[in-house]
Amino acid sequence: MEDKKFALLIDADNTSSKYIKTIVDEITNLGVPTYRRIYGDWTSPNLQGWKDTLLEYSITPMQQYGYTTGKNSTDSAMIIDAMDILYAGNVDGFCLVSSDSDFTKLAMRLREAGKTVIGMGKQQTPRPFVTACNQFKYLDLLSKEAQEEKKATVKKTTKKATPADGKKKTNQKLVDSICKIIEANSNDDGWMYAAKVGKLLQKKYPDFDCRNYGYKKFALLLEGLGFETRKEPGVDDPNACEVYVKIKE
Repeated sequence: MEDKKFALLIDADNTSSKYIKTIVDEITNLGVPTYRRIYGDWTSPNLQGWKDTLLEYSITPMQQYGYTTGKNSTDSAMIIDAMDILYAGNVDGFCLVSSDSDFTKLAMRLREAGKTVIGMGKQQTPRPFVTACNQFKYLDLLSKEAQEEKKATVKKTTKKATPADGKKKTNQKLVDSICKIIEANSNDDGWMYAAKVGKLLQKKYPDFDCRNYGYKKFALLLEGLGFETRKEPGVDDPNACEVYVKIKE
């Protein structure tokens, strides 16, 4: 299957350069970023951190002067470029990197055009922008996870790779949502394909990511939440495993 083509558009005024590796890693897991553009006033010393990383990650800086005080001209330039790329018809989706709610309407418009929209920003991102995207990735959470994983590798710990109790963000709202999905879609025995559960859950909550709860895989999160799981050989590939989930009685 051919990889999806994405336009990666970054709001430099609203995003720290320390997240660049996380941004690129996440989007390349989903497809190929054929457009890589970042927007800001590059005469400003505030963007020096970004200047040092652009060449390494092949990102094109788009200059936008702040002509008017109190107005974000960077947002306008990024929105105009996004629409130009949309009409060119060369991509399957967009990755909008910002924690600014000004991009809410853009995300909605791109989805109306049938494009996949991936949002990336910090946890403080306004909810309307988050829900306007197909998926939303919290950069501060994912970056923190990567740093902790790196520290664990350096220490060469032999401890079982399960999240510490203090890092488990288990909440009843998530459990209830998963239960409703299973009850509505499971077979007569109460079992349901775990991947489908995850897909339906993300449709309801675009910012859902098992890593936000301290788990690397969705199946491990389900077990941590108290659901019953079982593995079966894959239909297309017997060497692969397919995970099924059921509500424990």
